[in-house]
Amino acid sequence: MTELLEIDGLVKRFERAEPVLGPVDLALETGRIAAVIGRSGTGKSTLLRLLAGLDRPSAGAVRLNDEPIRAEDIGVVFQEPRLMPWLTVAGNIGFGLKHLPRAEREAAIAEAIEVVGLSEAAHKLPKQLSGGMAQRVALARALAVRPRLLLLDEPFSALDPLTRLSMQDHLLDVWRHYGPTVVLISHDMDEALALADRIIVLDGPPGRVVAEFSPELSHPRRRGGPGFQRWRDRLVDMLGADRRPAYPEMKYAV
Repeated sequence: MTELLEIDGLVKRFERAEPVLGPVDLALETGRIAAVIGRSGTGKSTLLRLLAGLDRPSAGAVRLNDEPIRAEDIGVVFQEPRLMPWLTVAGNIGFGLKHLPRAEREAAIAEAIEVVGLSEAAHKLPKQLSGGMAQRVALARALAVRPRLLLLDEPFSALDPLTRLSMQDHLLDVWRHYGPTVVLISHDMDEALALADRIIVLDGPPGRVVAEFSPELSHPRRRGGPGFQRWRDRLVDMLGADRRPAYPEMKYAV
């Protein structure tokens, strides 16, 4: 039986206001990369915060393999690295591993540092790192605990274009090594198409799923290739003003 990340009737409202998100219903195959895209204000980051347990839903539930998600199941990487400036690269990566015996903790840190390609920077402080290096540390910190679910909130949006492309390719290598289910929040259509096995389009408010599809593109995906461009054109069309749903329950199947 296929294992799933199930999002069932998820709704978020603040106080007595109208919902900002939902209801959202999704079933995503585990061990894959799903990208959530949409206009600003459609609830993408709100959805991630609910999945991460940083906010409580007003209604609905999230289950992983038919069980409630636990805090230890989750790793999160935000737009900013959010590194602790007084800790080294190794110290930041090992921050969530203090419950492990020392030898096991050091082995997990060493593995994560090697996987993200920062072995020579293990003893550096965050102020000595470039933006791309700092985000690699954040990614290594999230994965060192071996989460079942990795949540990425536009993690490369603050990087320069060349570094962003490099980090997107690097993410695929790291994902193949650790194998978590990944939910990527992105405003970048090319990034979503380059990385994701499944793409979820939100529109609103309130944020709701208006389209979901799996790009028929093999890896590695050539961003300039004709197949990639055809899918990009379809995605642009879906996000265009003329394709906004007339009724909240309308969904485009692609």
